[in-house]
Amino acid sequence: MRHLSEFVRSSSLSGYVELVRSLGRDPYAFMRTVGLQAKFLEDSEMLIPRDAVRELLEITARATQTEDLALRLAAQRKLSALGPISLVLREDPTPRAALDTLCRYLKLVNASLTIRVEDAGRTVIIREDLLPTPGLPMRQSVELAVGTMFRMLSELIGPHWRPLEVCFAHRPPGDVSAHRAFFGRNVKFNQEFNGLVCLASDLSAPRESGDQVAAGFARKYPEAALMDRSESMEASCRQIILALLPGGACTAQEVARFLHIDRRTLHRRLDAEGLSFSRLLEQVRSELVRRHLRESDLPLREVAELLGFSRPSSFSHWFHGLFGCSASQWSKEAAAMAARGEYGTS
Repeated sequence: MRHLSEFVRSSSLSGYVELVRSLGRDPYAFMRTVGLQAKFLEDSEMLIPRDAVRELLEITARATQTEDLALRLAAQRKLSALGPISLVLREDPTPRAALDTLCRYLKLVNASLTIRVEDAGRTVIIREDLLPTPGLPMRQSVELAVGTMFRMLSELIGPHWRPLEVCFAHRPPGDVSAHRAFFGRNVKFNQEFNGLVCLASDLSAPRESGDQVAAGFARKYPEAALMDRSESMEASCRQIILALLPGGACTAQEVARFLHIDRRTLHRRLDAEGLSFSRLLEQVRSELVRRHLRESDLPLREVAELLGFSRPSSFSHWFHGLFGCSASQWSKEAAAMAARGEYGTS
């Protein structure tokens, strides 16, 4: 059975057809390559395969030599692209309240995306994590997610608003001018997370009071939908593991605490889905390490920390046991495959 996190709303490709045509190429030819039909884009709420969308963005960017493809798509994004949930967000009293509302209903918008909002004194850090797809580059999907968040906050705060920093875990493109022009501020690559750093005062600024009665009615839809969209235990655990790994405290006990269940219940529910916690943790770590080594230039020491290893030697031992070679050797081989236009799944 496929999980909800394996699908995204077709609105994630809003503007794709027009953009590719403007680049002088046939968008439907690219879509057929990944198994997507033109009719899938007729209904913005239709759920389509997540991995097909991710691959579509990558092959289109590569074939059209458009490194900022995702940002060009994000530039067209409006709050209304979130569907009925946008009606609730518009009535929230502050941008921060709207952000919290989005986090609550996120699985209705994109079940493969995790958003964490961290208060850090005068600043707020918005971290965005996408559940990884083994062997598939995700640069364009990540930039689309961060770019869409930027556009959404700009609509809530004001068109002239800019974050303090924009962070990406992957390496920089050959030309960063398009990214700087889009975000208008300090864009950093090879960072420890994907997301935005904002002034807390910008997010707490009061918005014009809306129709709270209408907001109450609008909220009934996502609340009802949320009840119907129960996730598998595997999908829920994957998202929590992604959040906990960098802190080095990713244990079954901690994951169970976040799910408001005890550890025995966690193991029982994972077992019912044919999984164990240790196996799931291994899967997430192996998917993440492939992604970091393929798409970023982070030092191996920092990669080890992001995967929850307290010592580089522990990471090296784990990596060699799983892949049969050192991380540096694997990275070189992956780079050679990328130069040949291959994804690879090893």
